Amino acid sequence: MDCRVVVEAAVPVFDVETEDEAIRIAISKTGEMLNPDLNYVEINMGERTSPSGEELPPAFIAADEALVALELEMTVFNVEREEHASRIARKEIGQRLENIPLEVTQIDVLEDEEDDEESDETDESPDAEQADDRAEAASDSDAGADDEDDEEILPEFEDLVE
Repeated sequence: MDCRVVVEAAVPVFDVETEDEAIRIAISKTGEMLNPDLNYVEINMGERTSPSGEELPPAFIAADEALVALELEMTVFNVEREEHASRIARKEIGQRLENIPLEVTQIDVLEDEEDDEESDETDESPDAEQADDRAEAASDSDAGADDEDDEEILPEFEDLVE
């Protein structure tokens, strides 16, 4: 099973004056720490809400220092359970982002392509299978006549070499 895991990170940024500047620096700083080893991790602005449900900007600034909420998304392949995917994502990202708190916020199970193909094959109707069988039987009965025609149309390999 493959899972898409979203991890929230609280990235500290120093010497900033505006929220936009803090967000840009936090994304850049996080990208530098993750690349080139984890260049497949997507970095997005996080979402924060107040206890009353009011939406807040992803950066909190105090005394020219900011704490920025970022969402890091990655796909984890061949896991047994969602908890396993969560642990792998936290470990992989956490190794590169030292001293940055992480919390898994979302785990989505991705559909396997093999499962989709199997369900497509089982969805065929019996009528379609019978039609396929009849077409194969008809082509088998014509095979003898076709073999004789092919011999006349296609020259032998030895004739082509000469």
